[in-house]
Order: sequence, then structure tokens, then C-alpha cells
Amino acid sequence: MPCVARRRRVLVAELLGLFGNAARCGASPRGSGAHIARTPKAHLAGLVGLTVAALVAWLAYGMPVGQTLSSAAQGALFGLFPIMWIVVNALWVYRMTVRTHHFDILRRSFGRLSADPRIQALVVAFCFGALLEALAGFGAPVAICSVMLVALGFDPVRAAVVALVANTAPVAFGAMGTPVVTLAQITGLPLDDVASVVGRQTPLLALVVPLILVGLVDGRRGVRETWLPALVCGLAFAFAQFTASNYLSVQLADIVAALVGAGALVAVPASRRPAREHVRASVLTGARSEDLDHEDARPEVIRAYAPYAFIVAIFSIAQIPPVKDVLDRATRVFDWPFLNVAGPEGKPVGANVFSLPLISTGGTLVLLAGVCTALALRVRAADAAKEWMATLHELRFAILTVVSVLALAYVMNLSGQAGTIGHFVAAAGAGLAFLSPVLGWFGVAVSGSDTSANALFGALQVTAAGQSGLSPELLAAANSSGGVLGKMISPQNLTIACAAVGLAGREGDLLRKVLPWSLGLLLVMCLIVVGQSTFVLSWMLP
Repeated sequence: MPCVARRRRVLVAELLGLFGNAARCGASPRGSGAHIARTPKAHLAGLVGLTVAALVAWLAYGMPVGQTLSSAAQGALFGLFPIMWIVVNALWVYRMTVRTHHFDILRRSFGRLSADPRIQALVVAFCFGALLEALAGFGAPVAICSVMLVALGFDPVRAAVVALVANTAPVAFGAMGTPVVTLAQITGLPLDDVASVVGRQTPLLALVVPLILVGLVDGRRGVRETWLPALVCGLAFAFAQFTASNYLSVQLADIVAALVGAGALVAVPASRRPAREHVRASVLTGARSEDLDHEDARPEVIRAYAPYAFIVAIFSIAQIPPVKDVLDRATRVFDWPFLNVAGPEGKPVGANVFSLPLISTGGTLVLLAGVCTALALRVRAADAAKEWMATLHELRFAILTVVSVLALAYVMNLSGQAGTIGHFVAAAGAGLAFLSPVLGWFGVAVSGSDTSANALFGALQVTAAGQSGLSPELLAAANSSGGVLGKMISPQNLTIACAAVGLAGREGDLLRKVLPWSLGLLLVMCLIVVGQSTFVLSWMLP
């Protein structure tokens, strides 16, 4: 068991290697002597899919070669900027906290918030996991939270399952709102409208996920003894996510929800009471990291929290109307070359014009927060630049995957392929409201990314909605909200979770444990969307 604990501590410093490899491999902890097991490469699948879509657009739909290549190039650029621009800079901020050991300080701070492992699961997996999802996404929350829980003494399998199930409610607004931003871009719907509907669906998941987590940690006894802190945490998270996504900022939705949820959880007196010894004995393995009892200086603790404070402050300031107007002046709008596509009504589509928000985009704001973080953590400029380049290197395959998927989505949408599929799906009629989240769930289960699923099926959902008389905003949002429930069963996330806790090769065991929760919550989301499409819950929509 001590050997296992040592592996966990080594993994904390090596987690970033997992993120870049998320779409292509699972690895055993370094030093174990195990061979690195390769899984099918998602970036190659994306490139193959792009090639097929381009050939179909040219040969079957009569799209000129120049316009086919141009549409793919536009999708690729959108994948790079602003999508991966956000992810790279957010992950860079995290890397600097690891380099300066302030991530360890943050981990110890969480461990001291409560001695009850059920509360620790909520703080680490649900609240802090949501914060990590907001900053980076793409597997980071599962990998980091799994390791943190093991360091706190959790059984590796239990830690992985808890981290996977917790990574649901925040996913639609993850990576600074990247999935929702992509959904709006692909569908042509206003971002605020799409985010508003998503913000009236995923918060409902937040109400029940904390209760599920304490049940996973300690069974019925866990729910019976800690239902109040779990319910308060879920309510606070849900209210904050709804409020931020509807009235504040899409990019800040998960950050605000994570901080409010954690604050509400800690404020409940029952959260600070130590668990009975028989509870701890049945939940923990006893392999606690030795440094958890280390007392950190208060200034260092403040520095550990500083990066997240900088991000919240900078994004909040950027939403002030005068500041927002100044930042928007740097946005460049131009006609996209070699692209002149008309819609069914004969009018030019919005993709003929490309908007490049140089400063107001989330990635640039996170970059600014990263510079502030480097100053606060006393990271030298050369070291900060080295970490940024290392982040870019680690994410190279993830970047290629996202770029190819976005290029594929643009070719399918602009050539009419997505519209054709949408007409076919629309034959489901009233049942489309029930099937819409299932389509998003399937997309994320296969790709491991809500962003990719939205890019692939977002336009299809809108087309089907138009044919069936349902709300386009509702079905587009349902694609993203249903997709978040496929995250826990995606091969990418299962591989990351197994690698993080030293269970390489046991992805099937984790899948069997999380699949019932994925399907059960998906059914709940399908019923919510059906209700919102009828008079039963239509009052929930804006």
C-alpha cells in the first residue's frame, strides 16, 4: 500500500501528460514498469472523418472543391481560436500551480476543510472538479480529482467512480463555456439564448448529483447522514449556475457555481463534524498522503487560491459594458475567402463572414489571468514561457482532434449533409424531444467531448427542430445537456480515470459501475426536455 501511495504523489506532478494524451492513450504510473497501452487515436479518426465528409460534399452534394476546402479551413481556425486557445491557456495556469507546488497546498487546504470523506468527495470531486472543468475541461477534472481523493485516503476504484460521476453538471459550461459557444457558432443561434436554455436544464442535475456522490462514497448511510450538506451544496450550485448563465456570463457560469456551492457546503455545520470512525474505516483505505498534516503558511494558501480569483475578477471586469465595448473594438470581422454559401431561402449564410475576437475572447482573458498568476506565484518569465510551450506540446493531439472535428462539422453543415440527416431525424415527430438528449449523449460517449458532440450534431438538432415545429433553442440545448451525461462513460474519460489512480486495463470495471448512473440521469434529462417542450414545463424556458 505505501508503494501505491508513492505512485499517487508522483502522478500529481505528471497529470498534464494525461490531458494531451487523453484522446490517444492510457498510461500506467511512471515507475511501475508497465507498458503504455495505446487506445485508438481520436485525431486520426477525426482526420478520416473529415476526408470522408469532404468527399461526400464534393461528389454527392456538388459543393465546389474550393468551397469545401474553405469551409474546412474555417472550422479548423475556429477550433484553434477561440476553442483551443482557451484550453491551452487555462491548462497553462494549472501547470504553473503544479510547478510552484501551490497545487499541493490547495489539495491540503481542501483536506482540512472536513474530516468526513463524504464531504471531502463533495468538496474535491463536485466543487473543485467543477472549477477545473470551468478552466480546462477535456479530462482534467477526472484526472486531478481522482488523484486528490486517493491522496486523501480513498480506495482507487471509489475515487475514480466518484470523479467520473461528479463530472456531469458542469460540463456544458466547461473550458470557459466552450461547448455552449461552439453550439451557438455551429447553429447560428444567439449565444445568450442557447446558454439560457442550457442553464435551465443542467442545474437540475446539480440538485441530485451531490446526493448520488455521498451514496457512492458511503451507501444509504451516507445519504441518510449527509443529505443536508449534499442538498445545500446542490441547491447553491444549481442556483448559481442558472443565475450566471442567464444573467451574468456564460464563461463564468461554472466558476461562480463551483465557488458558491463550496461556500454553501462549508457553511453547513454538519459538514465540519468528523465522521464516525466506522464510516472512515469503511470508506478509506488508510493510504493517506503523508503531507496532509503539513501546516502551510497563510500567505502561501492565499497564493494557491489566487489564480482562480484572478480569473473570476478579470472575466467579471470584462463584462462591464464600457470595458466590454473597448475590448470588442479589437474584434476583426471579414468575408471568409472562397466561401459563398446560400441557405435554403437563397440568402447568404452567416459562415460567409468570419469574426475574430482578439481580446474579448475567453482565451485571451485567461492568458491575462495567467500572467497575473505567474507574478503572484513568482514564476520567472522564462519558466512561464517554458510551461506554456510544454502545455502546447502536451495538447498537440487534442488540438489536432478538435481542429479536425470542427472542420468536419463545418463541411457537413455548409454542404447540407447535416441538414439531410436532420430531415431524417425529424421523422420522429413529437418523440424528437425525448431523443434529442440521447443524440448528444451518444456524441459525447463516442468523442469524449461535449464541444465535439455540439459541433457534430448541433446544426442537425436545429434542422430537425424546424421540421418538427419544436424550439430550435430547446433541442440545441438538449444536445449539450444530454451530452454531459455521456462524459462519464466515454473511453477517453475512463482511460484517464484508470491511468490516474493506477488501474490501467480496468476501464471495463469502471464502465460497469458508472453506466447505470449515466443511463438513469439521461432518462431524467430526456423527461425534462419532453416536459419543457410541452405545457408541463414550458414555463421554465425564457
